[in-house]
Amino acid sequence: MAKKEVVILGVGVIKFGRVTGRGLLDMAREAGLKALKDAGVDFRDIQIGFCAHCNQPMGTGLDCFAELGMTGIPVTNVEVACASESRGVLLAAEMIAAGAYDMALVIGLEKMPRGMVPSIGDIKDLPYRFLTGIMPMPGEYAMQAREHMHLYGTKVEHFAKAAEKAHRNGSLNPNATYQEVYSLEQIMNSRMIADPITMLMCSANADGATATVVCSTKKAKQYTTKPMLLVGWAAGTPMYVKGESISLAEGPTKYLAKKVHEMSGLGPEDVDVAQVHDAFSPGEIFIVEDLGFCPKGEGGTFVWEGNTEIEGKTPVNTDGGLVSCGHPIGATGGRMIAELCWQLKGTAEPRQVPGKPKVALLHNQGLGGTNVMMFKM
Repeated sequence: MAKKEVVILGVGVIKFGRVTGRGLLDMAREAGLKALKDAGVDFRDIQIGFCAHCNQPMGTGLDCFAELGMTGIPVTNVEVACASESRGVLLAAEMIAAGAYDMALVIGLEKMPRGMVPSIGDIKDLPYRFLTGIMPMPGEYAMQAREHMHLYGTKVEHFAKAAEKAHRNGSLNPNATYQEVYSLEQIMNSRMIADPITMLMCSANADGATATVVCSTKKAKQYTTKPMLLVGWAAGTPMYVKGESISLAEGPTKYLAKKVHEMSGLGPEDVDVAQVHDAFSPGEIFIVEDLGFCPKGEGGTFVWEGNTEIEGKTPVNTDGGLVSCGHPIGATGGRMIAELCWQLKGTAEPRQVPGKPKVALLHNQGLGGTNVMMFKM
């Protein structure tokens, strides 16, 4: 695969949570200005924009970018459920790597309803996952968890351990929705949502916004001597294989990871820190297996033994992940990118992975759309 690289020049994150009385445009403006300041660029340097959101009004992206300036650039709204903002960054990376642009800004934001995320549309238009009861999401993850327990002997305690670690990391993150530490027993004894998943194993709906400045490697030399490079990326949807049962998973993570390894020349053994999509804590166990951090079926033990802790073999979700940070759908991918950027730059403060990490991997998925990215300093 031809080598392609772009630079993550700046990131911006506002505090996630319930921001009662605060408007979408206000949140977008704050995140965008933070990313521009972090990159050291003016909005007039941005040549193209993408805005990731799922539940907001038509044309939201154009209004958000107008808060930063009206320079005539093309702005495109992106929706891939929970994977929307990382997909926006991938689209920007493709265009920049192809030479069409030098600098892009991606904004992700969401104001979320309380309770379950509602499905949209007439019952005749709902996909099989809704009609057969696989959805909504807690049920889908619960079935994956039960399947994993049946096949590999995984314990509920393993899923709870992933959540306990997430909440502990989140307590160190001022941008997280939840910053409380919970014991394993408190997590396992919290209200049952979809057996075996309890409330404290779930990500919560939250409001929030993030932003990312993506730049060509040539242009970035004007602003930094130590760029964070995006050196591999791939996106996809679930794949049907004849003779095999259709997986409940949201995308072909193993296949996409392989493409990213080929593109970047880096394997799972090279990864110093990772972000994975833990909408529910069992997700961390499934994904560390699919990404090759441990053998299939051993994810529960891998997490239980502390390998995904900040000081572990492969630190995962050092900022608390979705479980602690909360989940403003359109902004989650940008939050993941920002945390990896801070980790590789050594500015994550109490969450900092020791040993000067140099390689980071991101996995972000949503309703069948999955993105995998590899970064390095």
